[in-house]
Amino acid sequence: MTLSRIGVALTRSGFETLQTWICDQERPIEIQDFVAPDLIAGDCSDLVAFYQKALVPHHGHRGIHGPFFGLDLANPDRDIRAIVQARFLKALEIAEALSAKHMVIHSPFSYWDALNCYNYPSSIPTMCAAASDCLAAVLPRASEIGCDVVIENIEDSDPNLRKTLVQQIDHPHLKLSIDTGHADLAHGCFNAPPVVDFIAAAAGYLGHVHLQDADGYADRHWHPGQGRIAWQPVFEAISALEEAPHLILEVRDQIEDLPHTSAWLESLTH
Repeated sequence: MTLSRIGVALTRSGFETLQTWICDQERPIEIQDFVAPDLIAGDCSDLVAFYQKALVPHHGHRGIHGPFFGLDLANPDRDIRAIVQARFLKALEIAEALSAKHMVIHSPFSYWDALNCYNYPSSIPTMCAAASDCLAAVLPRASEIGCDVVIENIEDSDPNLRKTLVQQIDHPHLKLSIDTGHADLAHGCFNAPPVVDFIAAAAGYLGHVHLQDADGYADRHWHPGQGRIAWQPVFEAISALEEAPHLILEVRDQIEDLPHTSAWLESLTH
């Protein structure tokens, strides 16, 4: 398959820096301002209006990163899950207003869960049931606006736990996301498979990839090429899939260098 054009994940300041490049090249964009807890819980109308106006000349794919701070998709307390669900629904309102076609949410699974799935055999089924309940109202709303909800690996050391959750819920707008840096961190610290195996394990369900480099120790969000990830094999693994996930650079610093980084990565795909 042909890899999709590489996009960028940005907040407003980064978008304003790269606005011309993004719009002229119709780069995919993932808007990340709405992860802030106080922002998503309050009145977002001014920021939404800014993006609606600024993106008039933009005709590429759009997505948002959904809220995640303190929001456990599989929280065992149903009252707290109701708050998580409400935040996701608010984010989908924003996604609709911005014509966003994906929303990233965070995986509930951790290294502890992978280690103890046999020691506590009810733990994973209980978490999956709670996550399914949390998404029960979210996925129909996502379907109404044509937006995929993609579950990103965070502390996951077993890539199959998220896949099992997606398979059990079995909704056309629920897919997997892979963050390459998170996968490399788990590989380096928690004996998880390497990045290419995270990709292979997601086959058939992968809708989105965050591209960032790391050192196998922390969540660096370096530009690809600044860390230890071997990028040619990563793109070969993505190319081997039948699906075409959205590829989004998610870096912390040197935002102005994203055009150079994206050009270098795209040179590896030809």
